[in-house]
Amino acid sequence: METDLRSRLRISPRCLDEINALLLDPDCRAINDLLAVVEKYGTVDEINRKAAEARALPNLMARLQEIRSPYLADLEWLIEQRDRGAFIRIADYRRRVLGARADTMTFRDDLAVTLEISALQYFPFLITEARQSIANGELMPGRFIRVRKMKEQEADNGDILAVAAAMQIIGASYVETLDTKGTDGANIHLGGPETITGYFGGIGQPNHYALKWLDEFLYYYTTYGIKQVLNINPGTVLLGYLLHKLGVDIEFKISVFMGNDNPYAALWTLIGAKLFSRDDGTTSLIGFNWSNSVNNETIEITAQVRKALNLETIVRFEHHITETWKSIVRQPYDRTAELIQLADHVPNISAKHEGGIPEVDSAREHPSDILDYFRDKAEILASGDWEALERNYLDKHEALNRTARMLTEHGLSFIAAQNLHR
Repeated sequence: METDLRSRLRISPRCLDEINALLLDPDCRAINDLLAVVEKYGTVDEINRKAAEARALPNLMARLQEIRSPYLADLEWLIEQRDRGAFIRIADYRRRVLGARADTMTFRDDLAVTLEISALQYFPFLITEARQSIANGELMPGRFIRVRKMKEQEADNGDILAVAAAMQIIGASYVETLDTKGTDGANIHLGGPETITGYFGGIGQPNHYALKWLDEFLYYYTTYGIKQVLNINPGTVLLGYLLHKLGVDIEFKISVFMGNDNPYAALWTLIGAKLFSRDDGTTSLIGFNWSNSVNNETIEITAQVRKALNLETIVRFEHHITETWKSIVRQPYDRTAELIQLADHVPNISAKHEGGIPEVDSAREHPSDILDYFRDKAEILASGDWEALERNYLDKHEALNRTARMLTEHGLSFIAAQNLHR
């Protein structure tokens, strides 16, 4: 009886044929509009070649030199510290945490948790973090999320170039957040960033804004080589799938703001990724950020789905371990203990630190606040809040290092900046 019932879920080849017919129909407006945006930037091969050239480290450094960016000297310092082995080695870090016991333990490298921090708004914060890590024997993140306005980055002494270069130098992945999103005036129901927090669905790109998002991605992809971007809307998720299917090497992570909070939301997202994957099995979905309300059971159920679709090594589950003290969740919010329970059997997870350790963060004169992401740098400097925001960032760094320590204590492994911590 159960077998007969389950068999009704089989997708008919006729349905797949109808989907293909729609996608290949020369009169399909939705697909034609997508192709028109892509063709503005050239052929697929030309688009990928431009991105690869823009992303090349020597080219990024040369562009910073051309504009006489003060960040160039910081990058040269970072290269020097990397090359001389100034950052703590993984084996030494484990001995610091565990003592001699570390030399006899076997760590679960096959289940390594990526140490992720959000948001790296300003390049100087990264350098401060690196100096502190050297001085204190701390770990640098293996993954960084950015939410700073793209146009502001471009105009700020090459901040956008400096971060792109730094990520290659230290061996970390990173994600940018495009300016085309609900807070840019696209959604008439939102009055600004202060109305967005708490509305984890439907915030994104109404009407023509989905194509505007695509256009913006292709600009930053071909101009700066930026490959990974945040995605918050079902329409732009589909566009990301389709663009990758066309051959453009886009990668994206789904934001917590999309609100995937149960196994069936995740199943739908992963089915889409599989349906539009390339012949080699790859997909543009490389990061899947869960809603803050998700529990371990939901992640475990979805891990089974992810594995069955051969996406386990491609799609990383990104899980908020800490959150900003203000404007996003009920506090105290700390999922570190749950992560430890999950990390010994669910692979390819990143532990995302968006806030400090709650008892530390809440005691600050200026606790971390998600709304700070939407402020202009000039206003932050004028208000005198620059040091406070840097302190907030370093508190996230502390929370990330606490997570690494707890993973180590349980014989679990982590991924820090791979060119720094050998």
